[in-house]
Amino acid sequence: MTNYKSILLFLLAAFMGALGQYLYKTGAEQSSGNLILLVSNFRVLLGILCYLIIMVLFLFAFKLGGALTVLYPVYATTFIWALLIGFFFLGEKVTLVQIIGVLLIVLGVYLIAR
Repeated sequence: MTNYKSILLFLLAAFMGALGQYLYKTGAEQSSGNLILLVSNFRVLLGILCYLIIMVLFLFAFKLGGALTVLYPVYATTFIWALLIGFFFLGEKVTLVQIIGVLLIVLGVYLIAR
């Protein structure tokens, strides 16, 4: 059985993954297309930091005894966090199909985590 702390760590990692993508997107939009400016952009560097933190969270979650078959589907909640960040911070439209997709992800994660 997977430890609930492991599941919470993967949920945090999922949020960090969506935050990292947000930072990549907004950092890329700020750069002028120059590769040096792109990879040295503060937002892009923060996005990279998010992904380093994710790897550490993965390690701790597995060390606590988390099963890959339970934890990795929990990481799929990244799509939910990305949808919320896109909606609230980027003003992106959310469709009914996307909402149904989110509900299916939540149902799937619930069934796997049980």
